Amino acid sequence: MGANNSKSILESNVNPLGRRDFMKMVGGGIVVFFSANTAVNAAQFAKFGQGQTDWNDFLRIAEDGSVTVYSGKVELGQGNTTALAQMAADELGVALESVTMIMGDTELCPYDMGTFGSMSIRVFGVQLRGAAAEAREILLVLASENLKKPKPQLTIENGVIYDKNDRSTRITFGQLAKGQKITRKLEGKAVPKPVSEFTLMGKSITRLDGVAKVTGKAKYTGDERFPDMLYAKVLRPPAHGATLKSVDTSAAEKMPGVTVVKEDGIVAVLHADPETAAKALESVKSDYDVPESTLDENTIFDHLLKTAPQPRSLEPKGDLAEGEKISETIFDETYLNGYGAHAYIETKTAIAKMDGDNLNMWISTQAPFMNRGEIARTLGMPEDKVRVMPPLVGGGFGGKVTIPQALEAARLAKVTGKPVQVFYDREEDFFETAFRPAAVVKIKSGIDGAGKITLWDYNVYCAGDRGAEQYYDVPHNLIRTYGSAMGGMFGGGPSQHPFATGTWRAPGANINIFAKESQIDIMAAKCKTDPLEFRLKNTLDPRMRRVLEEAAKRFGYTPAVGPSGRGIGFGCGIDAGSYVAEIAEIELKNGSIRVKKIVAAQEMGICINPKGSLMQMEGCIMMALGYTLTEDIRFKGGRIFTNNFHNYTVPRFSWLPEIDAFIVKNDDLAPQGGGEPAIVAIGAAVANALFDLNGTRVFQMPLTPERIKAAKG
Repeated sequence: MGANNSKSILESNVNPLGRRDFMKMVGGGIVVFFSANTAVNAAQFAKFGQGQTDWNDFLRIAEDGSVTVYSGKVELGQGNTTALAQMAADELGVALESVTMIMGDTELCPYDMGTFGSMSIRVFGVQLRGAAAEAREILLVLASENLKKPKPQLTIENGVIYDKNDRSTRITFGQLAKGQKITRKLEGKAVPKPVSEFTLMGKSITRLDGVAKVTGKAKYTGDERFPDMLYAKVLRPPAHGATLKSVDTSAAEKMPGVTVVKEDGIVAVLHADPETAAKALESVKSDYDVPESTLDENTIFDHLLKTAPQPRSLEPKGDLAEGEKISETIFDETYLNGYGAHAYIETKTAIAKMDGDNLNMWISTQAPFMNRGEIARTLGMPEDKVRVMPPLVGGGFGGKVTIPQALEAARLAKVTGKPVQVFYDREEDFFETAFRPAAVVKIKSGIDGAGKITLWDYNVYCAGDRGAEQYYDVPHNLIRTYGSAMGGMFGGGPSQHPFATGTWRAPGANINIFAKESQIDIMAAKCKTDPLEFRLKNTLDPRMRRVLEEAAKRFGYTPAVGPSGRGIGFGCGIDAGSYVAEIAEIELKNGSIRVKKIVAAQEMGICINPKGSLMQMEGCIMMALGYTLTEDIRFKGGRIFTNNFHNYTVPRFSWLPEIDAFIVKNDDLAPQGGGEPAIVAIGAAVANALFDLNGTRVFQMPLTPERIKAAKG
């Protein structure tokens, strides 16, 4: 069998095993427990609603030698199932096809705060390698005792332990596991393999879920079916903040087979047929009180500045007043970014099914354990009575951390006593999502007569500090953040927004890098210096210099002072521990930007699956063209006018530029994040390319034809 036959759980278990039954089933296998509390401390977990102060992640080696890995992370399409399987298989010394991944099941898997922040490999993966290394050592000890050979004389190959001097003296992992039940706490003694001994890590492995997805065998939440399941449609207000004054459900109540639920603020109609449920909802008459508001996509920025909380100061260095005094030229600019939707393919979906006094849930979610606690609190149930089993998730980008659809499904299942599916249509999803928050960045910077940056006074409103860190050499530096990108989520402080906001792929980093790198180009142009030369002149960070130089080399870049008329722009940044430098080449067609080419260099430490990482980079780049060029939410107060793909334009195949993404190798550094870094600098690179093309500087994303025209005028 080839590596592509390795397994992951792609179809949900309609009658899933509980942990107790699972442990009975394991019986003769070797179960290896290991501590994961080095990844995130217990206080952080408690903050997210998890009362545990200790937890265990584990893997299982069965009697037949197969290996099952349990991860609290979920598969969102980013390919972490494949990379984690590579890590476990390589450390254990087994074939990749012998590994099965179980992802995100709150009954079977270790607690995890959620799948976001590009942490699956760089955080959980580290712990998984440690567990596999410990299991390998346990097996070697057992083999030594069984074969009566000294442990240093033994070696492992594809789940078989050999005597180095006599390969006929051998024993398999399955033979060692048979008839035994061994649990062992890690004490940090096992040492993971060095890069020189990798056989699977660092190799480009085809995604384990690829065949199932392209053949339609892969199951998502909306694919699940249960006997007597009801489809629910929930009455939505016309605007956020609206109050229901009256509702008439009499017409729906007369429809055969329709169940109407009205309690505690929820009005829903349910039926065994989803189209009938939708028709029943159309028959419901309602009247709402909608508060008036002057806030819209144009006035929101003044509102954010006026209502800003006290700032948090970061990276203070030198004295701003002194920096301004010694600067030959001062630059004072403001950058803006509106609200953005996640616009994933799969809309928010959930199924809730009561089983006695237990609640089983299938949810399209990024945070099953966090959701479990929220569901339990909402229903007044003990948390151990709620089980979340996320199937594959059709994209998330931070938008599937909140789960209003699951709370609705859970409440309705408890009321009706039947399985209930809540599936948002696209307009519901746009309305109920937590948008990427609108944000403002104000930068006052300065340079001396030699073109060295002397001042950096950075102020960001509602986007947080991700991507704002300083990687240029500035003697007088201060970063201040006013509010958070979380908009009230995760202790982010009170929201300044007229509706829910939250995480959006690399939260806050896109606007921060757009502002920073635009400001850098403005300064480079003022002192008549090539933008690459200016960056290299002002940073000694070796990782940043390397990705900039490698990107320029790959592009075939020749120096020129902007605007050069070529339409070439740089952007660089740091995200999730990885460094990225990107070069965009553009042209204008009928006033619109067309991106012709993107070169992207990413240094991410040890790269577990180069093929998978390049796919992530390419996906980031295409997604970034949306936030850069078109994606914007129109609204008035709590009314959302942008509500589907006819008026929210996401990147299309016709936009596809030539993409040359590549990994800058650095095996001296542990694996860093790969799911988000390549998205953060595209906005800056394209904006800088526009300036290089014709001298037009646009300070607000997206860079629409209207804003380009206004900037020219």
